[in-house]
Amino acid sequence: MRPKSGRLRRVGRIALYGVIGFIIGSIVVVGLYRALQPPGTPLMLVRLVEGYGVEKSWRPLDDISPHLIRAAMAGEDARFCRHHGFDWGAIATAWDHYQSGHGRLLGASTISMQTAKNVFLWPGRDWLRKGFEAWFTALIELAWGKRRIMEVYLNVAEWGPGVYGAETAARHYFHKPADALNSEEAVRLAAALPDPLDWSPRRPGQRLIARGAAIRANMQGVPMGLPLPCGAGRT
Repeated sequence: MRPKSGRLRRVGRIALYGVIGFIIGSIVVVGLYRALQPPGTPLMLVRLVEGYGVEKSWRPLDDISPHLIRAAMAGEDARFCRHHGFDWGAIATAWDHYQSGHGRLLGASTISMQTAKNVFLWPGRDWLRKGFEAWFTALIELAWGKRRIMEVYLNVAEWGPGVYGAETAARHYFHKPADALNSEEAVRLAAALPDPLDWSPRRPGQRLIARGAAIRANMQGVPMGLPLPCGAGRT
């Protein structure tokens, strides 16, 4: 029994060192990305392998239209300014729906959760990835704050085959920089976020038009603070 017990202890130590290394490494990377631009994301690598290119261009939040910031919040996370990374009400509703047997687990991802997933993790819905997503969400809420989270989110979001970030999307679909987007163009871009490979802001289909109408209505409840309703910015 002693040799077996020794092997178990060695495995346990290795696992412990791995967990400690992961925690330290993730904290360091999140700290670096507080000021530095992420050079790429796992999704970009996946899409590259699938045969898509990677076209991206970084812009500070002040150089992105406030209309797009409001539209993204209205479409993806209306409570962005009021939660600390997790919208527990939406999560409870999604879980109740799943438990009732009425379908698969509904999405309840906040912009913070989506940013954590996009920047640090692989695509998928498995529980392991969800656990990592929760960890990174807590880290970026603590280390970055709302303004930086929104800035990173809008700069790494996928908006079409090989199209990443608000600046690239604005030029690709509307031939203008991100800070020149008007309200309607911003709504179309935000409406395309759930299915960027199939929905085109330039040629909106019925589903994108319907989602755009919902976003337009939700924008009435999002303050017009510039450039972010819940953070300091230009006035």
